Amino acid sequence: MAVHKYLGLETEFGIVHRGVADPNPIAASSLLINAYLDSIARGETSPGDPRIDWDFESETPGKDARDAPSPSSSPPQVETHLVNTVLGNGARYYVDHAHPELSTPECADARSIVVWDAAAEVIIQRSMAAATSLLGAGEELVVHKNNSDGKGNSYGCHENYLIARSVPFYRIVDHCTAHFVTRQIFTGSGKIGSELPGVDVDYQLTQRADFFEAEVGLETTLKRPIINTRDEPHSDSTKYRRLHVICGDANCSEVATLLKVGTTALVLAMVEDGAALADLHFTSPVGAMRAVSTDMELTRPLSCTDGTTVTALGVQFDLLECAERYVAAGGAESVGGDEVAALVLGHWRDVLEGLEAEPMALADRLDWVAKYRLLDAYRTRHSLDWHDRRLSAIALQYHDLRPDRSLARRAGLVRISSDAEVAHAVEHPPEDTRAWFRGTCLQRYPDAVVAANWDSMVFDVGEPPLRRVPMMEPGRGTRAQVGDLVEASPTAADLIARLGS
Repeated sequence: MAVHKYLGLETEFGIVHRGVADPNPIAASSLLINAYLDSIARGETSPGDPRIDWDFESETPGKDARDAPSPSSSPPQVETHLVNTVLGNGARYYVDHAHPELSTPECADARSIVVWDAAAEVIIQRSMAAATSLLGAGEELVVHKNNSDGKGNSYGCHENYLIARSVPFYRIVDHCTAHFVTRQIFTGSGKIGSELPGVDVDYQLTQRADFFEAEVGLETTLKRPIINTRDEPHSDSTKYRRLHVICGDANCSEVATLLKVGTTALVLAMVEDGAALADLHFTSPVGAMRAVSTDMELTRPLSCTDGTTVTALGVQFDLLECAERYVAAGGAESVGGDEVAALVLGHWRDVLEGLEAEPMALADRLDWVAKYRLLDAYRTRHSLDWHDRRLSAIALQYHDLRPDRSLARRAGLVRISSDAEVAHAVEHPPEDTRAWFRGTCLQRYPDAVVAANWDSMVFDVGEPPLRRVPMMEPGRGTRAQVGDLVEASPTAADLIARLGS
């Protein structure tokens, strides 16, 4: 059986400091996060010590999954001097380059990702409110959940999937490239125009396709590849890889988020278990990615190396049918069980059949359709060209995370999560991954936690040396496994002693 597909999202948010002559996005991002942490310290919001530093001890962003990486490959820079902290719900909140970034805690299935991603939006909203209260008259920090500033700069929503190290990396490339190229038909968040020189298009499905230049590579900010080769598992490296996926959009639609991670987890599980998948290779994967994004009719033929052509919709229907057979044969366990698998498969089929019949009927489920409907109605009513600045402003407002300004909130998007679940997730970690141990320790022993990261925590128990507790298995450290032990440990020293025994 495939290893359990533990999942995570890392979302870089766009930020605007309004009311100042010369805004600095790095300073604005730092202010945003620090204001939220200060509000925690004052007891105004989530529990947990707000000043637990991120531990960079085991960070290896330059390690390449390929045996012979390209000479042009370069690892991303890690800016350790910027604010970078761990929250009581197990998440990581930090400044990444010129953006605030929030990484969800590890989740055990796609539905949980939807809940903790929605919780991340609430944390951002609270951060904006806390920051704005500190600013001068007429100033405001505004955060957008989008992927492009319209000036040639893109920022990502990265996905992470646990996979077995025993799977040769070339099989991931062979079978996932077609999925990543074609899943844009339901993961895209919509975009006016193109930021590629010489490309004239009114509207396209995704904000990210313009910025990809390679099929496989290590980079994340330049020469972006469809398949990223960063080999940084944040777990037992002898057993696991972490597939770091950088080609997806940030989604306001919960159905799109569910499908983005749920379908990919199923595809990876099928690859790992050797399920029968089509041997499909595009003649130009990068060209195919851009072609899919600009194909509003979803009918454009994509050339394959064997001389045949396929459509993005056709590829996704084939993958769906393979996944349905895989789950029927008992493959649901690695993606969260029968209930989660059925939820993903049901939405997958409904969305593909809807795209085949009438894409515009999916305005309640897909971001690119919802945004297009809003923009096209306004454009038609006011007789505007697609490149009118008023349309660009409306497109940006779709992603505005201020509850009273967000057009996505007014679009009638179908919910997967409930308000109660999201409110709980803002302050609590998932109970079925190691994030429970991390988040609970931060809340229970805040004065004793020196630093933390994904795969370990460092404690000061009152006498040297500092104690590092490894957490190399994403599925260990759950409430069911260590809840009684933590409850029986009033201090961190007690916890360390019990763990040692």
